Amino acid sequence: MRAIVRAVKRSRFLFGLRSEAEGKRMRHHYSKEERGELHSPNYLLYMKNSDGKYISPFHDIPLHDVVEKTLVNMVVEVPCWTNAKMEIATKMPLNPIKQDMKNGKVRYVANIFPHKGYIWNYGALPQTWEDPSHKDPCTNCCGDNDPIDVCDIGSKVCSCGDVIQVKVLGALALIDEGEMDWKIIAINQEDPDAQMFNDIDDVRRYKPGYLEATVNWFKLYKVPDGKPENQLGFNGEFKNRDFALGVIKSTHQYWCSIIYRKTDGGDIICKNVSISDSPFYCSHEEAESLVHSAPKYVKPSPIPEEVNKWHFLNK
Repeated sequence: MRAIVRAVKRSRFLFGLRSEAEGKRMRHHYSKEERGELHSPNYLLYMKNSDGKYISPFHDIPLHDVVEKTLVNMVVEVPCWTNAKMEIATKMPLNPIKQDMKNGKVRYVANIFPHKGYIWNYGALPQTWEDPSHKDPCTNCCGDNDPIDVCDIGSKVCSCGDVIQVKVLGALALIDEGEMDWKIIAINQEDPDAQMFNDIDDVRRYKPGYLEATVNWFKLYKVPDGKPENQLGFNGEFKNRDFALGVIKSTHQYWCSIIYRKTDGGDIICKNVSISDSPFYCSHEEAESLVHSAPKYVKPSPIPEEVNKWHFLNK
């Protein structure tokens, strides 16, 4: 009987199935702590919960909002109109946000005219994982070993490390260098027009051209680096809300498998402070020690001038 109770509690934690009163007590307001120098290889952005305790944005932030169960939590990695390719460091303890590296240098995406940097707030859904050993039946490609990506089409420009609640609207099947890399289309529930958006067709109706721009951005953003265009599943057609929710559900299940060591996550670091029956659970004291071992924050140097260069491509 105790085992059954524990299993039920675990399920309720993972899927946000709490009473409304309990949910209101549990909704967190997250904060951040910067370490190292922004736009350098040693920069790390750590996350804290509302109690000021260090957490993993990958594992300790619930997928579903605990008050409004139709919403999901999104961790913003790259604010709209910026170029630095920031991402959750899945292979570091506590998974801080850091800038991606390429050939020993921090990475920026190119400005492909007329777009400046990313054209949405870009980030990830916590407690999801695109399993590299699972072949997607629709595209015949395996997952990219990361949390599932999200594009927030709302009008508010967020900051790196913000945690926002979003409405899922649809999905785009990006095939990035042979790997399945789903892009979830969503809108910040605090957007003044959020009530108008409930499915992917609403984006076409109320933001004409935005989905077409999204397709072009994902196809072309690596071309200035000398790489070929990315490929898209379903001939570049966006899938609807229900399909996107199915993708999210499956990637959450893959995450459950690695957090409980039912699946070998390889070099993915699953250290967490909130899932007490996970073999990767650690204390808040251990988490604090990990963060304090990182370099202290220093004022950043200016962004290189070449980041502002425009690229004009034939589409």
